[in-house]
Amino acid sequence: MNVKPVVSNKPIAYSAAVSTAIAGILHIIMVPRLLEFAFNTAVFFLIAGILQLFWVYPTLRMSNKVWHYIGIGGTVGLIVLWAVTRIPNPLTNRALPVNEIGIAVQVFQIAFVALLALLITRKGDNK
Repeated sequence: MNVKPVVSNKPIAYSAAVSTAIAGILHIIMVPRLLEFAFNTAVFFLIAGILQLFWVYPTLRMSNKVWHYIGIGGTVGLIVLWAVTRIPNPLTNRALPVNEIGIAVQVFQIAFVALLALLITRKGDNK
């Protein structure tokens, strides 16, 4: 009798939730600095940070896969936007600098996408 143990997805979900929470907090931390010279960017970072913090909830609940796909799509959009603004482009008219906090945000966002993709493809308990 071959009985395979059920592998819990909770550690993956918790890791993904922490990743998006840290990325969201880092986005929010940048808001006060941006308010002085780039109000629209500050508002964008505030909204992105709040949405990333919100995304902790459906990630921990391991909700319907549709929520996971939306989370991945939104985060990939943020990653692409960051990458595009690091080269001369029509949005910023110049290449924006690469800094430590920006790299940290990208690392946590990429981790979130990878962990959520793993969670979607994994079989096991959904609790």
